[in-house]
Amino acid sequence: MASFSESDRGRSKVATVLRVTSGNFLEMFDFFLFGFYASYISKAFFPGGNEYASLMLTFATFGAGFLMRPLGAIFLGAYVDRIGRRQGLIVTLTIMAAGTILIAFVPGYETIGLAAPALVLIGRLLQGFSAGVELGGVSVYLAEMATPGHKGFYVSWQSGSQQVAVMAAAIIGYALNHSLTPGQMGDWGWRIPFLIGCAIVPFLFYIRRSLEETQEFLHRKVRPSTSEIFASLAQNWKIVVLGMLLVAMTTISFYTITVYTPTFGKSVLKLSDTDSLLVTFCTALSNLFWLPVMGALSDRVGRKPLLLVFSGLTLLTAYPALAWLVGHVSFGNMLIVLLWLSFLYGSYNGAMVVALTEVVPAKVRTAGFSLAYSLATAFFGGFTPLVSTWLIEQTENRAAPGIWMAFGGACGLVATLAIYRGSAVRARAGTLAADPVR
Repeated sequence: MASFSESDRGRSKVATVLRVTSGNFLEMFDFFLFGFYASYISKAFFPGGNEYASLMLTFATFGAGFLMRPLGAIFLGAYVDRIGRRQGLIVTLTIMAAGTILIAFVPGYETIGLAAPALVLIGRLLQGFSAGVELGGVSVYLAEMATPGHKGFYVSWQSGSQQVAVMAAAIIGYALNHSLTPGQMGDWGWRIPFLIGCAIVPFLFYIRRSLEETQEFLHRKVRPSTSEIFASLAQNWKIVVLGMLLVAMTTISFYTITVYTPTFGKSVLKLSDTDSLLVTFCTALSNLFWLPVMGALSDRVGRKPLLLVFSGLTLLTAYPALAWLVGHVSFGNMLIVLLWLSFLYGSYNGAMVVALTEVVPAKVRTAGFSLAYSLATAFFGGFTPLVSTWLIEQTENRAAPGIWMAFGGACGLVATLAIYRGSAVRARAGTLAADPVR
């Protein structure tokens, strides 16, 4: 009977993880679609005689969604820390769904003129506002429901669900490229994945409403007001800034090897859409493997060693790897390089996300985590496609995105050293000291 009960609890934990991360899947699925189909979106909403200018406008709109993330982190994060984890996850899903529906159904520039890019921008801003707290809300929920000694493994599935979203988007894109002509894809085919995202919204609402509040939150005797949460965030600004730098490595790497990869493969390396999407799919599959493996390893050896090793390797190898690729362009070589960068990202992020939940004070855990994460995506990750495109244009060096990724590695390395230097943070079991950063 005892073994049955333990098995039953295990199944319950797995079901909870799936319910929590399913909404995160939609959040990330919609974000990735915008990057995946950037070239089509640029022609539909940002027409112009210069393909480079149209693509830059599209990536600027993509990045604008990330500028809303800090606002979402502050206001929605405070709401989640005050009201509860479960209700917050439902609210973020509602806002994201509204943005997705708007983008899916907006007519093109030729039909409604300047209103088209304006409405697309509004849709992106809604998505960004929602995503500002979604990742934090999911990460905190997983951290608070994790079994002792396995927090890194559980929290890693927040990022794991993103990889499933990338793979789903890549599979859909692969199928569309084989079923439709380039003209059909440009006219209306690119909208199909967004419509699929809209279609699964009711199901995701259903399963998220079945979530229970975390016991850790329910057991709190004092829940701070919104003004108290804002004051605490101000008092802990140093850990928010260091957390932002810690996440910079993750978000730059992630958007380089997933969202930007199809554009890089097609527009820069001149490979086919199919080759670029296959590489993206394999990269996401690799990420999905390394994230929980390294999250579990961080439960055993600590967060700090993994953060130092893999941010350092990214700093040293990102540019040389891409420089070798652009000098020896082929599908196989692109796959090799992207799998290496995936290994670096997955290994670092498997330890990073749980580390961030540990160093932020518990009473503002969602708001603090979300603010640090959203600032990193706003200033670094969200503009990775834009920065990469600009660097290539300015330097005439097709490997220039590797410089940007190496910079992310430097940020992660500096932040790790600063956070754990003289700190009382216990990196093994996820134990948070009263004053982890001094």
